[in-house]
Amino acid sequence: MTASKLYILDTNVLLHDPKCLYEFKEQDIAIPMTVLEELDDIKDRKKNVSSEARHAIRAIDHILSGASTSAQITKGVPIKQNALNGVDTRLGKLSIFPDHELTMRQGFLPNDHNKDNLIINCALHLQATNPHREIILVTKDINMRLKALGAGLLKVEDYRTDQLVSDIELLPAGHYQMEGNFWEHVTDVKSYQEGKYTFHQIDRSILPNTYPAEYIYDESDGFAARVISVDEETITLQDLNHERIMQQNCWGIEPINIQQAFAMQAVLDPSIDLAILNGAAGSGKTLVALACALEMVIEDKQFNKIIVTRSTPPVAEDIGFLPGTEEEKMTPWLSAIHDNLEAMHEQDERPQSSVKYAIEKANIQFKSLNFIRGRSIQDALVLIDEAQNLTPSQLKTIITRCGKGSKMICLGNLAQIDSNYLTPLTSGLTYIVERFKDYPGAANVHLEGIFRSELAEYAEEHL
Repeated sequence: MTASKLYILDTNVLLHDPKCLYEFKEQDIAIPMTVLEELDDIKDRKKNVSSEARHAIRAIDHILSGASTSAQITKGVPIKQNALNGVDTRLGKLSIFPDHELTMRQGFLPNDHNKDNLIINCALHLQATNPHREIILVTKDINMRLKALGAGLLKVEDYRTDQLVSDIELLPAGHYQMEGNFWEHVTDVKSYQEGKYTFHQIDRSILPNTYPAEYIYDESDGFAARVISVDEETITLQDLNHERIMQQNCWGIEPINIQQAFAMQAVLDPSIDLAILNGAAGSGKTLVALACALEMVIEDKQFNKIIVTRSTPPVAEDIGFLPGTEEEKMTPWLSAIHDNLEAMHEQDERPQSSVKYAIEKANIQFKSLNFIRGRSIQDALVLIDEAQNLTPSQLKTIITRCGKGSKMICLGNLAQIDSNYLTPLTSGLTYIVERFKDYPGAANVHLEGIFRSELAEYAEEHL
């Protein structure tokens, strides 16, 4: 029986989620030859999506390996679910369409070596020659979707299988402010002491939408706590003492507002394995994280080193290959770390010497994403900078490297995505915020306020 739908996949869909071939259920998938050529071109580039290109090529090869002739590949090879989980369940079929053999005809977009046009023409041809089937082009490129619809393609879709929230405004902030005084809302409480910490057990109805590791505070600035656990009837809060967390000091840095105080608490707390700090440019994410990291490594000796990594997309034109060692190549990308180190030591008699001392004493290592894969990172504090430019699979790769005695700090701003393959809704940063929402060992804090300068604050609000 022939599937009723035929999905034509664009290159960016395969790069965004190399496992997408198993997400279309019983329907068929066609991949134009142009897409394979693009994947082949990308897989050898020094780009943060080269690994995804290789992964996608291997997935395609795995499915088509059962075909013995080119005719079978063109007709379609059954996709078997056992490629993922060992269950021999047939899905639809995967075929490679030889779009390079198409000749120009009326209704086609100009064939001027524009790969988007070639892929759209492939979809138009299949729509014309398969009137009994629903032909759907799937792409994450908004402009390509508009071009395809304008050219006469009846059905064009975005790939949203991995999209966890429908609106970025629905993403949890990691903290919640209660009106008035917190204790005015509480009629029954059970408080107890464990070591130096005080805990409060309250009724679930007071905070019906809360989740583990969410921070709670009130308008009176008299109460601050973190949710430790949630069950059907009760919520357990750890009292953080509002005054005390506002007086935290790490490497000479103190919190300016309550969100920065929560961020410092999340990074410093040994029970938190993953601290996610997101917010606008200038809100203090990197400064807070770096100050806490230096305090924990140099003063408290909780970790042996600080590993800093990030994606490396160019903001403007690529400047080409950089000479030197891995760390020397990464230095231009991680200048934000140096800027914040300099800011923390600007009052010192010899600031540059202080920065050098901090880098050496804390054993700060700058690592490329390409060399993070396959490692097991032990007794280290890992700072993942510019996480908004990472795909969900890339962030999964990094976080699963976390070995014994290590902690991850993820920094990002969804308003500053530089990747052509990501949007705020499909960014890896959004992915892990939502996925770790119910994990008590992960804390997410959205930092509010911009403290870099009045110009930066105005630009963030008006541009």
